[in-house]
Amino acid sequence: MIRTPSTHRHTSNANKAGGLPIARPLASLAGLALALALGGCAVGPAYQTPSTPQPAEFKEARGWQPAAPADTLERGPWWQLFGDPQLDELVAAVEVSNQNVAAAVASYAQARAAVGEQRAALFPSVDLGGAANRSGGGGDTRSASQYKLDIGASWEPDVWGKLRAGANGAQAGAAASAADLAAARLSAQGELALDYFSLRQADAQLALLEATVRGYARVLEITQNRFGAGIAARSDVLQAQTQLASARIDLVGLARQRAQLEHAIAVLLGKAPADFSLAVAPWRATVPEVPLALPSTLLQRRPDIAAAERRVAAANEQIGVARAAYFPSLSLSGSYGVAGSAVGGLLNASNSLWSLGLSAGQSLFNAGATAARVGGAEAGRDVAVAHYRQTVLAAFADVENQLAATRALLLQQDLRRLASEAADQVETQMLNRYRAGQVAYTEVVTAQNTALAARRALIQAQADRQTTAIALIQSLGGGWHATP
Repeated sequence: MIRTPSTHRHTSNANKAGGLPIARPLASLAGLALALALGGCAVGPAYQTPSTPQPAEFKEARGWQPAAPADTLERGPWWQLFGDPQLDELVAAVEVSNQNVAAAVASYAQARAAVGEQRAALFPSVDLGGAANRSGGGGDTRSASQYKLDIGASWEPDVWGKLRAGANGAQAGAAASAADLAAARLSAQGELALDYFSLRQADAQLALLEATVRGYARVLEITQNRFGAGIAARSDVLQAQTQLASARIDLVGLARQRAQLEHAIAVLLGKAPADFSLAVAPWRATVPEVPLALPSTLLQRRPDIAAAERRVAAANEQIGVARAAYFPSLSLSGSYGVAGSAVGGLLNASNSLWSLGLSAGQSLFNAGATAARVGGAEAGRDVAVAHYRQTVLAAFADVENQLAATRALLLQQDLRRLASEAADQVETQMLNRYRAGQVAYTEVVTAQNTALAARRALIQAQADRQTTAIALIQSLGGGWHATP
């Protein structure tokens, strides 16, 4: 901003015009500024979304029979497909209380503020200033007062598109931050669902082990009675005691695991573990049918892909900002003010002061610094492009992995169920034959251990199918419909 000294005054012309002497020069300057702005051009490269591999279908989905999304997702958010009201309540709390989500919300607000700051540079800035001075000195007892009031404006026309490139880059950064927020929400929701179902699986395992402990206690009682009657060896009693103690040890370990999962859920909800608890409840082993989408729609839905693409756009705009240094920078400034020895004199047009200015600057030699900055910006864009393409490839691999796991776990669950049913029958037969004195107790112990392992493996297979369904939903971006 340029202001004239307070001793420079224009008197007669101002009085004759009956108005401000700056009006006509300001009009000319405004016309020049408008011409410069309209004649401006962008020096950055035109942005195009980087190309990525787009297979026609997922390899692991060949032969897949997808469910129709109309009768699943349209009923509500993805976690509601598991039919657990307690999970629905917890996920709703994550939106409000999770600290990672809160940090992502704040980061998005910060990015939006940066957009506003960059856009403000496209418009003139106006300042108002005032001053009052009183001076005197020497043997002279007289003193003098001086008052000044002025208003000034400055503006840098965006002739080469540098400022607009900065604003566009900030806007792309804000869009990337919005995608980061969506990714943080999806991650917190998925982690909560995984921890919650792991906790419910622990409840199921605890119920199984508690029933097993009761069964082992009855077998120990039978064995002790047989030993007392002299028809069983003491080693049988010792084996029964060992087996019962081992089951109780597993019970204590599962209780510890459940407590840790409960603490993890509390942290996800933004609560201290001491202030949160989940009562034991039946486990809903629901595994929803996950309808598949085309790989191309995956690019529109995954928030991490969207964030990576927006960062490419932001890096592309930085090239324009760097290239603008090759061209002159222009700045327009003007001020109008009044000065006088009395406050009342400030209203007199004869005390008015004004100034107009147009400045231009151009670097003639900087030892290649501008070219280096442009090269650095182009390299930064190439880095962002590579990260974007890697994110897309990783997303495709993630979906393929979860599809393969979904298919395999379904087969494993059926086989685990058959194995568990067979092991239960063997356990019953061996216990009956032991009571009849037909087999040694070691065969009973072996059959019981095998049956317990088969039951626990079946529960684990059901839990794995649930967690894989959650992972598949997350890998698909949290839903089955493309972003509008």
